[in-house]
Amino acid sequence: MINVEKRLFIFFVLIAVFLLTSADAGEKYSKRAEKEKDGLSVINQKDNEKITYTIQRLKGPITLDALSDEQAWKDVTPFPMVMHMPTFGNEPSERTEVLMAHDDDYVYIAGRMYDSEPDKIQATSKKRDFMEASSEWFGVIIDTFNDNENGLGFFTTPTGLRFDATVFNDAVMTDPQRMPINPSWNTFWDVEVQQNDEGWFIEFRIPFSSLRFQDTEGRVVMGFISWRYIPRKNEGLVFPAIPPNWGGMSIWKPSQAQDIVFEGVYSRKPLYITPYILGGYGQSYDLNDDETAYDRTRKPTFEGGLDLKYGLTSNLTLDLTVNTDFAQVEADDVMVNLTRFSLFFPEKRLFFQERSSIFEFSLGGPNRLFYSRRIGIYEEEPARIYGGARLIGRVGNWDVGFLNMQTAPVEDEISTENFGVLRLRRRVFNPFSYIGGILTTRIGREGSYNVAYGFDGIFRIFGDDYVTFTLAQTFEDGMKNKFTSLNSTRFGLSWERRTTNGLGYNLNFSRSGRDFNPGIGFEMRDDYSRIGIKALFGWLPGEKSFLQSHNLNLDGFVFLANSDNQIESAEIGPGWEYMTKKGGMGNIALKMYRENVTEEFSLSDDVDIPVGKYTFYGLRGLYATPMGGIFMTQILWDAGSFYDGWRVSITAMPRWSISADFDLNGVYQINLVEFPDRGQKFLAHIVRLKFLATLTTKFEASAFIQYNSLGEAVIGNIRLRYNPREGNDLYIVYNEVLNTNRHGKSPFPPFSANRVIMIKFSYTFNL
Repeated sequence: MINVEKRLFIFFVLIAVFLLTSADAGEKYSKRAEKEKDGLSVINQKDNEKITYTIQRLKGPITLDALSDEQAWKDVTPFPMVMHMPTFGNEPSERTEVLMAHDDDYVYIAGRMYDSEPDKIQATSKKRDFMEASSEWFGVIIDTFNDNENGLGFFTTPTGLRFDATVFNDAVMTDPQRMPINPSWNTFWDVEVQQNDEGWFIEFRIPFSSLRFQDTEGRVVMGFISWRYIPRKNEGLVFPAIPPNWGGMSIWKPSQAQDIVFEGVYSRKPLYITPYILGGYGQSYDLNDDETAYDRTRKPTFEGGLDLKYGLTSNLTLDLTVNTDFAQVEADDVMVNLTRFSLFFPEKRLFFQERSSIFEFSLGGPNRLFYSRRIGIYEEEPARIYGGARLIGRVGNWDVGFLNMQTAPVEDEISTENFGVLRLRRRVFNPFSYIGGILTTRIGREGSYNVAYGFDGIFRIFGDDYVTFTLAQTFEDGMKNKFTSLNSTRFGLSWERRTTNGLGYNLNFSRSGRDFNPGIGFEMRDDYSRIGIKALFGWLPGEKSFLQSHNLNLDGFVFLANSDNQIESAEIGPGWEYMTKKGGMGNIALKMYRENVTEEFSLSDDVDIPVGKYTFYGLRGLYATPMGGIFMTQILWDAGSFYDGWRVSITAMPRWSISADFDLNGVYQINLVEFPDRGQKFLAHIVRLKFLATLTTKFEASAFIQYNSLGEAVIGNIRLRYNPREGNDLYIVYNEVLNTNRHGKSPFPPFSANRVIMIKFSYTFNL
């Protein structure tokens, strides 16, 4: 099997090299010829058939009041907006003007969202970083390094909320559970909004110091996308004219951005110092060693810490943190696990968010060589982080990311540890292709270590066709560490066509050795080979159809055990996905599953899956009501045979945007599994309820209540946040875990298993 895999790997690499060489040889860049168009300085580029707009320097002062009626704005020509949906290429139904200009310190963006029915303008929240489809939206995406893969998003609604986020991986989803957008990233910028009988109007003021970029003697090239969304019409307007060929992520793709040029602009070296203080009190009840009673532990808390951000050079930013704390982070969603593998939880801690995409080293699905939740979280419980440093930016043609963190020991379980990551990437061959490398280390005080390195590449060979490869290896104490060993090595290769209009596909192969163990990564399985295939054919039916888009697809994979080439898991089946012009969406898929269980595993204390080989079938799908309504809901289902029994899983996710001040959404999930021949039954309920009150854009109150019937507990998280400006925050956080099944148990458990209240204040000094 090893020889076959070697030959496959070499064969795919040779094909990729040949195609890359051919594609690169055929892609010749023509000289740029300048001309004037619509009052904007335009450079015609035959490569990619794009034009480059030179952003005008303001000739007068700007008052940030949303109206953009100063003389300085009158000299700026709006970008031409076009309808993105429901019918691409049509004229906008509402007049929309987007303008952009700059001075030495700021980028200014003005939006004039005229509306023929201003009384129907919708706005349903004031919360920072809150995004949902029942509000009017205006925003921009800026690819600051013009790398066609990463971007910074800035958005607002008629309430004046601020939503900022990073976009990575060219908005391509490598994992169905993880969007390639990170709204936890925050930076310094301002927005003003006004609404009147003509529509609603916006002005952004974004400091150049908040945009990491590379200048060449004061000349900066970036990518730019702007868009407007009108929910009652499910209408999206965009500049440049990006077609909906990539589904709902089309307007997020930096590779489709308009090239813009700033002249006389230089990178800044900001210095931000953010100290925090935290005080609180907690108590918990834990079963004693004799299991005869619950002992109460009380723990008052008072501490402080510091974050520092400094621009070492025009392209490199250093972040330092001391006694890092994440008390204000919202609790993870409770989940039910019906598999024999670990669940993946997303990173929510702010320190790990900024330009986090540079550290991405995807191994397919949720698997990755670097997973920041390995730092400062032990068995899903927080562990103290003494401090650390992060360096991010660009050196020459290389994107650079460096991270080093030191954690405290966790009782008698684990000693103090040091975590390190070094990531390098650079563009090759053409503007859409990259190669890179990564090194991770995890070193314990007692001498334990885990080291991983990897190389990856992504190459656009023509059109929307990309070839991706990864190669990684790990070394750790107690193992036979040899560079030539396949046992500690993982590699993968894929060829995909990224489109949902016409023919799209993804063919991939990967192999992971039995000793491959990324110490600060996430690997769901070990010692396997995987072959995957996805093919689809999609349509954009046109103006007369009620459908916005739809596609037929075939999706499948097989995992083979490296030891004996036997199937571990397999899944395949056809499906249909659709989106309507009114904003509804859905999908349905028929699946066949194969599972070879070599070790018994448990779904609960009373339900097990025995060793054996199983073939079963299921039908799963999604139905979502139109996104632009004040009330909307999604319903997911997965039903059919399951190992030697059957299952039904149904999830309902309603949301009610009550007003601009109040929002209510929830999740109810039921999982029913039964094995009649064995007399075993599994029933699990999950309930999540989120209530949000945003009385102003600076103050918010939220309550997040969860119930998991398996854990027999209610988990409550209540947060108050006052955020007068970016970097200045006051949080009051209350967490409690309540036991819901106490009767008949010995010893008798307390009603409250855990209770914590904390107050955290941070203030940023801009020096």
